[in-house]
Amino acid sequence: MPARTAAFAGLLAAAVGGLPVLPAQAQSLTVLPVTIQLPPGQMAGAVTVINQGDAESAFQIRAFAWSQPRGETELAPTDALLVSPPLGTIAPRASQVVRLVLRRPAQDREASYRILLDQLPPPAAPGTVRVALRLSIPVFAEPTNSPIAPRLRWRIESEGGQAYLTVANEGTRHEAVRDIALAGGAGPIRIQGDASPYVLPGATRRWRLLTRPPPGGNLRLTARADAGPIDEAVPVNAGR
Repeated sequence: MPARTAAFAGLLAAAVGGLPVLPAQAQSLTVLPVTIQLPPGQMAGAVTVINQGDAESAFQIRAFAWSQPRGETELAPTDALLVSPPLGTIAPRASQVVRLVLRRPAQDREASYRILLDQLPPPAAPGTVRVALRLSIPVFAEPTNSPIAPRLRWRIESEGGQAYLTVANEGTRHEAVRDIALAGGAGPIRIQGDASPYVLPGATRRWRLLTRPPPGGNLRLTARADAGPIDEAVPVNAGR
């Protein structure tokens, strides 16, 4: 079954239900860069895993194909992106270079992957609980002979009595959208936040509106995107 994960960094804590709250110990791993973009013709890249802690730290890295069916992040194991080494141990204040190799080039549109780095902590000392780190790093691979670009189509729609801001990426490259704001004649429209800014090619995403927009007409959308600022009128569609 495909694995699901939140975008970017998350913490995976040991279960302590029914036990007294104990001091937590976390080991610090950092990965650079935080996003990997492979240009046309480039079949390999690398990340550097840095141990900023005072003890050695073991890690595991796995590669997944990344899609957004129904607007949600979905990860599926893949052999299209190889990771070397997939396991390692890093001395304190040291680093490890991990290579990423595509087995086949992207076709027609950008290919999207994520690598998950899991810290493998040693057994906890008496009286402590180990907290393991998980990092999720996007990897994008561009096709060799096809120019790519995002193409976003925005709308306001209603479903089951709830209003949503919806965007469809009809282009061939991902877009990252941040600081989304909506306003109508009566003022700002509150939007439910979302940690992930990415809209993959061919995907549709939506954000729940916490303020009911007026029926009909347009709302004004502003946001920041990798391709530049967004400032446009968004139609309010009829409910269904």
